[in-house]
Amino acid sequence: MTARVLDGEIITNRLDDVRAYDGVRTRRVLAFLIDYLIVGLLTIPFAIVVFFLGILTLGLGWALFGILLPLVALAYVWTTLGGPNQATTGMRVMGIRIDRLDGRPIDGLLAVVHSVLFWAGNVMLTPLVLLVTLFSDRKRTLHDLLLGTVVSRSDR
Repeated sequence: MTARVLDGEIITNRLDDVRAYDGVRTRRVLAFLIDYLIVGLLTIPFAIVVFFLGILTLGLGWALFGILLPLVALAYVWTTLGGPNQATTGMRVMGIRIDRLDGRPIDGLLAVVHSVLFWAGNVMLTPLVLLVTLFSDRKRTLHDLLLGTVVSRSDR
């Protein structure tokens, strides 16, 4: 890890650099849109499999259509956000990543919990999820505050 000097202050941790949060809110929203386009496209082949499974099981397999999108989304988040890059494909395109404040890497389980809390927050507290970023340090959302995570620019 290299140290940098910013306004006379030595910055040893990239998460302490205020420039790491420039434009993060907008980038998160755009990354979300990219990721759910990808999840939608990934759902298509699984939907075809479920369709034929439904035929083989005389219609019982079609019950999987009700949970297909959430299962694909959670598998996507587990493998991308919980992977070595600590970012989904949309986040990588937008140049952001997620980090834990304690310095440990994001694992698959934390990535899934982060995603579930995001969706639960959107269902119950829709405007508050993004409004919290206006007042919190490091532009953290409600679920970031609960889990001790932060989203920052990966290029800084």
